[in-house]
Amino acid sequence: MDHNFPRNWMWSEACEMLARAERLHRELFRPARSVARLPSWEPPVDVLETERAVLVFVALPGVQADEVEAAIEDGDLVIAGVRVLPPELRTAAIHRLELPQGRFERRLRLPPGRYSAVQRGIADGCLLITLTKTGMSRG
Repeated sequence: MDHNFPRNWMWSEACEMLARAERLHRELFRPARSVARLPSWEPPVDVLETERAVLVFVALPGVQADEVEAAIEDGDLVIAGVRVLPPELRTAAIHRLELPQGRFERRLRLPPGRYSAVQRGIADGCLLITLTKTGMSRG
């Protein structure tokens, strides 16, 4: 057994606790908005950049692409919508409910550049937002 194991385990736990504290801090100190429009969670994302586009994969199981708002505001991509239980599951006995429900919003700083379109689709079970680059300089 590695003699550094306790140190690695403690470091991992410390990083996880810092990440949780950061999420709580963002939620606690978020500017006050109307309670009805206040998002209750942030979906996880992957942001990838190709030569022609920025691709954002958003983990939103059960949410249709056309039900999600996606817009560019001041250099940020803002993704918002609502995830609700399907009607047939609302009367079911719940044994475990780990996927968040309710209003969500995620604000992501975009790589520098100009984008011509915000397109939404579904890829591999995730919402895929494609931002096509414009005015690309060739260097």
